[in-house]
Amino acid sequence: MPQQAPVVQPWAAPLASGPVDATVSVPGSKSLTNRYLVLAALADGPSRLRAPLHSRDSALMVEALRSLGATVEEVPGDGFFGPDLVITPIPHDAPASAVSVDCGLAGTVMRFVPPLAALRHGDTHFDGDPHARQRPMGAIIQALAALGIALESDDGGTPASLPFTVRGEGSVPGGHVIIDASGSSQFVSALLLVGARFQDGIHIEHAGKPVPSLDHIRMTVEVLRSLGVTVDDSVPDHWFVSPGPISSFDVRIEQDLSNAGPFLAAALVTGGTIRVPHWPSPTTQVGDLWRDILARMGASVTLDGTTLVVRGGSGILGGDFADTSELAPTVAALCALAESPSRLSGIAHLRGHETNRLEALVTEIRRMGGDAEETADGLIIRPAALHGAVLDSYADHRMATAGAIWGLAVPETFVQDIGTTAKTMPDFPALWKAMLDGRDGDRDGDTEQIPAPGTQAVS
Repeated sequence: MPQQAPVVQPWAAPLASGPVDATVSVPGSKSLTNRYLVLAALADGPSRLRAPLHSRDSALMVEALRSLGATVEEVPGDGFFGPDLVITPIPHDAPASAVSVDCGLAGTVMRFVPPLAALRHGDTHFDGDPHARQRPMGAIIQALAALGIALESDDGGTPASLPFTVRGEGSVPGGHVIIDASGSSQFVSALLLVGARFQDGIHIEHAGKPVPSLDHIRMTVEVLRSLGVTVDDSVPDHWFVSPGPISSFDVRIEQDLSNAGPFLAAALVTGGTIRVPHWPSPTTQVGDLWRDILARMGASVTLDGTTLVVRGGSGILGGDFADTSELAPTVAALCALAESPSRLSGIAHLRGHETNRLEALVTEIRRMGGDAEETADGLIIRPAALHGAVLDSYADHRMATAGAIWGLAVPETFVQDIGTTAKTMPDFPALWKAMLDGRDGDRDGDTEQIPAPGTQAVS
C-alpha cells in the first residue's frame, strides 16, 4: 500500500509575554545572493560569495547553475549561517547537452536562468512547483523569443508559462527588445544580468503600466556596475547594457533586510526593542525602507553606528503606505494590529508572487476577525479586534511570518506549514524563539563582521 504523507501539525505562534529585548541577525540577502550567483556563472574567472544565503531559493539557483555547467563549491567562511561559495563559471566550449532545471517556487530562478541557458549549447527544460506554473512568465518568454531564442512548451507549442524548454545555441545576438515588465521587475533584471554577454549587448525598453519594485532593478544595475559592466539607465523605462566581460569578484553579502522586517515588527507589537547589527548603509535593498515605515507607524528608529535600533511605542499607527513591494505582507500584519485605518497601494503585482498575496492577506485577516479588503492595487485595513485562528501560509514564506507577527499579540494563533519560511530564512522558528527569549542573535558576539582582506563589501 502507498505510504501516506505525514500529518504536520500547525505551528503554535508564540504569544509575547512582555516587551521583547533582543539583538537579531538574519541570513544573507536572497536578492543579492542569487544575482551574484548568476553573474559568477558568467564572469571571466572564479568568484567567491562570503556569508551568502543558504535557503531553498538559493539552493535551487546553485543547482540550476550546476546543471548549466558551472562549478559551485562550499568552502569554510565566517558567516553566521553557513559556508562561503566559490563559483567557477560555465565553460564557453562545453559540448551540447540536454539538462533540466527545477525552479521550485523561486521567481529569480524561473526568470533569471532562462536567458542564461540561451548562452549554452543544448536544450534546458524548466519546471517547478505546481504554483510556479501560475506565476507570470509571459514577458520574459516573449522577450527571449523576440531576441531570436527558440523556446518550446512541453506540448510542442509556444509557451506562456512553465514548463518550457530553451534551445540554446551558444550565443545570442542581443539588441533592442520591448517588454511589458508591469508584472515583475525581475523581467528587466533577468535581461540586464546577461546583457553584457550578448554579442551586441542589449537595449531593454519597457512599454506598459509602471514597473513595480524599481528598487530591485536599481540593485541589479549597481551590482553590474560594480563588476565593470557598462549600464545606461538615464532614460526612464530604457536600460542599455554594453557588451563586454563581467569581472570575477569576491564579495560579502549583506543580511536580508526584508527578512529582518518581522523581527523589527516585533518591537512595535510588544512595545519592546530590537537591535540589528551590521545594518548596511548605504544599501540597494528595498528593506532599508523599514527605517521610514516603522517610524511612521510609531516606532523610534535610530542607526547607532552600524546597528539599527527599533523601539516600539504605546501603540501602532496606521497610515498610507505606497510601493512597499515585498515588505507589504509584514506591513499589512502590523496594520491589522494598528489603532487607525491603513491603505497599501502600488502593490497589484503581489497577486503574481508565491501566492496571490493580496487575496491571501485579506482572507487571513478576516479569518481572525479583522477588517480588510482588496483594492485595484492594494489593500484597505481597518482596526478590529482579532481572535486566534489556524492560518494558512499558502506555501509563501512572507504569509507564514505574517502569522508569527499576529501570534505575538493574539492568543491561540497557529500557522500551517511554518517550514515554508525555509524558502529564504531557514530556522525561522528557532530565530523567532531566540528573539522572544532575549538571547543574542548576533552569533559573533561583540565582534564586528567586516570584509576579509582583499574582499569587496556589497552595497
